[in-house]
Amino acid sequence: MASLLWRGDPGAAESEHVNSQFSNFIPHQKDPQAMRTTTVPDLNYSINNTEEDEEDVVDLAANSLLNKLLRQSLVESSHKVEVLQKDPKSPLYSVKTFEELRLKEELLKGIYAMGFNRPSKIQEMALPMMLAHPPQNLIAQSQSGTGKTAAFVLAMLSRVNALDLFPQCLCLAPTYELALQTGRVVEQMGRFCVDVQVMYAVRGNPIPRSTDLTKQIIIGTPGTVLHWFFKRKLFDLTKIRVFVLDEADVMIDTQGFSDQSIRIQRALSSGCQMLLFSATFEDSVWQFAERIIPDPNVIKLRKEELTLDNIRQYYMLCEGQKDKYRALCNIYGGITIGQAIIFCQTRKSAKWLTVAMVRDGHQVALLSGELTVDQRACILQNFRDGKEKVLITTNVCARGIDVKQVTIVVNFDLPVNQLEEPDYETYLHRIGRTGRFGKKGLAFNMIEVNKLPLLMKIQDHFNSSIEQLDPEDLDEIEKIGH
Repeated sequence: MASLLWRGDPGAAESEHVNSQFSNFIPHQKDPQAMRTTTVPDLNYSINNTEEDEEDVVDLAANSLLNKLLRQSLVESSHKVEVLQKDPKSPLYSVKTFEELRLKEELLKGIYAMGFNRPSKIQEMALPMMLAHPPQNLIAQSQSGTGKTAAFVLAMLSRVNALDLFPQCLCLAPTYELALQTGRVVEQMGRFCVDVQVMYAVRGNPIPRSTDLTKQIIIGTPGTVLHWFFKRKLFDLTKIRVFVLDEADVMIDTQGFSDQSIRIQRALSSGCQMLLFSATFEDSVWQFAERIIPDPNVIKLRKEELTLDNIRQYYMLCEGQKDKYRALCNIYGGITIGQAIIFCQTRKSAKWLTVAMVRDGHQVALLSGELTVDQRACILQNFRDGKEKVLITTNVCARGIDVKQVTIVVNFDLPVNQLEEPDYETYLHRIGRTGRFGKKGLAFNMIEVNKLPLLMKIQDHFNSSIEQLDPEDLDEIEKIGH
């Protein structure tokens, strides 16, 4: 299988420069008992005094790409799958093997060469619908890593006629990087489809005038696809047989992309198969999905119920940043920690804490929003592999990252919204990084006295107990760890 890919758009590639002071913290671990006599560094130690105290905004596209990079193999979803058929009388099929799908031999070889032995939970239900004759439209919800990209790629490759030298399948993605990730799956799965080619409709991919596109599969972003079709007349949307809209929740979060996607969909033929995928299905995503996909089958995942039942929560009253650090040191010296995640509200606070912990000999990694997605993936993989024991981060890492060895979560700063009210959802997802996979977890909140009412609101909201700890009572802290 061949592909045509432009390489080198300076606007698409993020800067690789990272402040070396914070990029790779892997010092030697000191005796944790030594932390009890730690000298607390000055707040402005090694941090530019004029640096903005900036909060990180969660970037849905970056998070989606991050999950794709981290989840190289399929994950078993714990969610239950619900199927809503457009024709309730139609029999509901599911498959346990890829052979049951009666695929072309070259596709079956491609699937097994990728390491897929059997369909994932969402593939069991989705693939029979996606490969049915006549074609059926589908709206599907699925987490990253559960095989949804492979599923719609298989649908595209199954519908392609290699002898027809024009675009037959179109996949829209919200960013250049996400389009590239999908294209890699097409190239891997289609490696034995020697006459099928993929083309990338992304910003910066120069196509000469009077060019006839002969590639059968186009993967691109909405703006470039619109430009190629409406202005450049490079291909005919009415000949598209399969239309895929991936990462719909990210798409509607990006200004203009939902309207552009609808314009593209309206130019398709009535017989085109339309498939939409989203990791989340908020009301806005549903409204968009129902507007763009006519008469669909629907596959939903029942919402994951995060629970605080197996997480013991504590708070420590502190006078300020230095006091918080001293309390953190006492926790770290008194409790045996597998791995810990420490959440800060701003980048400046996270950097200050990182410098302080490194100076005291801890294996620390810092992850915040100024890093590229590749750099974040590298740091998280090192943390998962146990090369660092402590991950200091902002809200960019509050959800979706599961590390079995995490036994402690610390809220160095309480999560609040722009109105300085408790951010309940972020608190739940932060604390939920421990106590995963049925294990017990510990959560500590470092609270200034004036923030205590906010913590009490959180306690009331979740109807859970958050016990007070004296940060100087080392004996009591040690009892918690037993």
